[in-house]
Amino acid sequence: MERPSWDEYFLEMLHTIKKRSTCVRRQVAAVIVKDKRIVATGYNGAPTGLFHCGQVGCLREQRSIPSGEQHELCRGIHAEQNAIIQSALHGVSVKDSTIYITHSPCVLCAKMIINSGIERVVYQGEYPDSLSQELLKEAGIIVDRKE
Repeated sequence: MERPSWDEYFLEMLHTIKKRSTCVRRQVAAVIVKDKRIVATGYNGAPTGLFHCGQVGCLREQRSIPSGEQHELCRGIHAEQNAIIQSALHGVSVKDSTIYITHSPCVLCAKMIINSGIERVVYQGEYPDSLSQELLKEAGIIVDRKE
């Protein structure tokens, strides 16, 4: 029996987590791991207690906003942000951890990743935001794309 590597193990979990997403355009998931233990998970969607885009419509679709632009014009919060916020809410440090994501982070998430002390980003799909990659590199964050 061949066991998955740790990266494969945590990346596979993303496909279950993203099913909780309430975004009508793209389902994204994140898992923060420290010492091979899950610290927090997150998926994209409206903040707790607010109506989801599936209920009230997608503002980005209504305004024809392309992916990777004007992140602030959205009801939802990104998966990486949700995972970092969950860690903070429960008083768990993410310093020196790894974040696994279904897609490369946007620039807003990259800045949160940098300031939260996460040291490694592992992602699968591309998100159209080249500035995020530049900032992560400048900050010395290890970035690995896995298929």
